[in-house]
Amino acid sequence: MDISDNNIQSPGGVSSLGAAVVVFLLALLGTLFGSIIGMAICIPFYSGSVLDLSEAMANPQGNEGMKSILFFSQGFGSAFGMIFIPMAYLKVTQKRGIDVFFQKPIGWLPLVLTAFTVISFMVVNSLFIEWNANFQFPEFMSGFESWARAKEDHLAEITTYLTDFKNVGDFVMAFIVIAIIAPIGEELVFRGFIQTHLHKFSKNIHVAIWVSAILFSAIHMQFFGFIPRLLLGALFGYLYHWSGNLIVPMIAHFVNNGFTLVLVIMAKREAIPYDIENTESLPLSTVLIFAIITTGLLFYFRNHFYRSQVK
Repeated sequence: MDISDNNIQSPGGVSSLGAAVVVFLLALLGTLFGSIIGMAICIPFYSGSVLDLSEAMANPQGNEGMKSILFFSQGFGSAFGMIFIPMAYLKVTQKRGIDVFFQKPIGWLPLVLTAFTVISFMVVNSLFIEWNANFQFPEFMSGFESWARAKEDHLAEITTYLTDFKNVGDFVMAFIVIAIIAPIGEELVFRGFIQTHLHKFSKNIHVAIWVSAILFSAIHMQFFGFIPRLLLGALFGYLYHWSGNLIVPMIAHFVNNGFTLVLVIMAKREAIPYDIENTESLPLSTVLIFAIITTGLLFYFRNHFYRSQVK
């Protein structure tokens, strides 16, 4: 299955590599700008000054009223930068809509396989989560390691704060932003645009998938979770390449994020023993079993679309 079949072209005078860079930068700037707009929209609903709001957003712990503002700002920024900007870019440069990414026919079976594959891979990825979380940089990078560890700890505190669901409303907000807006926007940018343009430029789908996955992981700015997120991005990339329809990696991303949030709220209700901050891997025997299951599911998924292509 060749994803170049979606006929996404580079604007006149711009190489495929240039188009990938332009979309990447536009998405980042759009997300930043959108987050600022989202924060500005929330100002009338905040009792303090603009400066107080900015400081509170950087360190929201202990201020329950900031949770809604953070989710709104993050969701607005992601929707603006990762969805609206790419849609506008495609409309301006090619006079087309994003439906171009969804034209390959997809039945129900691949979507079910996608969900099971992602959940199975989450078990396998726990091994890389533990390894990456405990990674030691060389001595000459000790300064970077200290900075990265401090940033990681700060982001972990914010994540814990945001996922400490006090009520159904908190969970719904988190689910919309993390499990719906983020998968749609990030897959549109990284798999739909960047992976496609890099494939056209490099003529090598594996280069396109892995470079897109590297960029996908890098923008999250969590270096002690870089490898597991990189592998997740690569999984989404291959699912898109084999299926040729962006709905597949979007569903995969949705399942990964949504399933994690469901685990969090179940743990909050003490239904299961789960800790979102715990980076310890599952037993190696369990990981190996699920690695075999994941590999089998991926082979079946790939062959399913290969057979449909040659018919």
